[in-house]
Amino acid sequence: MRIGFDNEKYLKMQSEHIRERIKQFDNKLYLEFGGKLFDDYHASRVLPGFEPDSKLKMLMQLKDQAEIVIVINAADIEANKIRGDYGITYDEDVLRLMDAFQGRGLYVGSVCITRYNGQKAADKFMNRLHELGVKTFKHYNIEGYPSDVATIVSEEGLGKNDYIETSRPLVVVTAPGPGSGKMATCLSQLYHENKRGIKAGYAKFETFPIWNLPLKHPVNVAYEAATADLNDVNMIDPFHLEAYGETTVNYNRDVEIFPVLNAIFEGIMGTSPYKSPTDMGVNMAGNCIIDDDICRQSSDQEIIRRYYRCLYDKRCGKDVKDIQYKLELLMKQSSLTVEDRVVVNAALEREENTGHPAASIELPNGKVVTGKTTDLLGASAAVLLNAIKELCGLDHKLHLVSPEAIEPIQKLKIGYLGSQNPRLHTDEILIALSISAATNKDAKLALEQLPKLRGCDAHSSVMLSAVDEQTFKRLGMYLTCEPKYEADNKKYHKR
Repeated sequence: MRIGFDNEKYLKMQSEHIRERIKQFDNKLYLEFGGKLFDDYHASRVLPGFEPDSKLKMLMQLKDQAEIVIVINAADIEANKIRGDYGITYDEDVLRLMDAFQGRGLYVGSVCITRYNGQKAADKFMNRLHELGVKTFKHYNIEGYPSDVATIVSEEGLGKNDYIETSRPLVVVTAPGPGSGKMATCLSQLYHENKRGIKAGYAKFETFPIWNLPLKHPVNVAYEAATADLNDVNMIDPFHLEAYGETTVNYNRDVEIFPVLNAIFEGIMGTSPYKSPTDMGVNMAGNCIIDDDICRQSSDQEIIRRYYRCLYDKRCGKDVKDIQYKLELLMKQSSLTVEDRVVVNAALEREENTGHPAASIELPNGKVVTGKTTDLLGASAAVLLNAIKELCGLDHKLHLVSPEAIEPIQKLKIGYLGSQNPRLHTDEILIALSISAATNKDAKLALEQLPKLRGCDAHSSVMLSAVDEQTFKRLGMYLTCEPKYEADNKKYHKR
């Protein structure tokens, strides 16, 4: 795929910039880490060349200086809050994060339970952590947070929180999800460190919006599309403009909270080290874009994909009216329509010509291949086979898996497993293909092309089963679907 982002430059520049920020303070920096650490696929889609685990790799370059504090909101433990992407509770995700960090050689110092108010579920989780030998600390609700600065910066405010014992210059504060209390934890630590005579500092690491790109740059608009459910709005940082005469981009929540946050810094440190929300950030991603056109095109596609996902959710019965309105507005502001996604037109044209559901894939060389529904294969399975045939120059009429081999699988599905759909799904045809590859050189050659599909766009003229969606995701492809069910008699459920 075409590359628009220099990942190696990013890793080097980002780690160096954080080291410089540590030195600005008393060799102690609390770094609020926003976004996804392990699997930032949004960044890799809008900045082709950005690797999904780039943030983790960057931390690895600082691992001798860094320790990690994971924070979790006690109310989220009590409510049994679940991460949508992994399907596990926030408290279980804390344990997952600990394993993941420590498996990479990063030091996890402790876990902090925020907004603690005697919740029984939080007590139970802390007992579990103690049994595992994990240090835990408690932070409490503060009356008037974040606006009552006098109370916040006092022994009745931040002072009543536990002091989290840390031993390294860089303390990365992260969490299972939003609303966990990362910033409040950092502020509490600044208060306690300064009481102990340590002039510790605070910084924020968020990839988006990218502060040194224009406000309406597609990369920043794509961030608004990705956070449409949070109602985040990108805006010019007025504090930075006033202080330096330089136009930079931030988002509404950071701009709105900055006057209060600045007052808290002054209350803790005597003077604030920052003149704007942009000053607080350490993100260097904007300096590592090497092909702006590629990043613009990729971001436009991401905006359209987000719009299709919203339509999909709406068809599944979710209340997304406000999200849809915002995405339609962003599409209009960006002069985009669904026709700007070439795989959409290809799939719909194939469906119209055949009278059956169809799917399409845009290959790395820009060529678009399609597949239709047949008696043996679903359209998604068919288009995958056609795509890998094209990639290795095989005739599209060639059977990589013989019909005779498919029929027993269909019999198994219908006769023994109770399926109503005899056609093979994507995972089933790939398993059949891998079996054929043991004796068929063409099948083996075709199977070896699968990694080349990573980063390719795909579209289905109907909503797909969870199995097919997951296969496209595992292959690293960017799938969208028309918000309609395959069969006329399926008006309520797509399975």
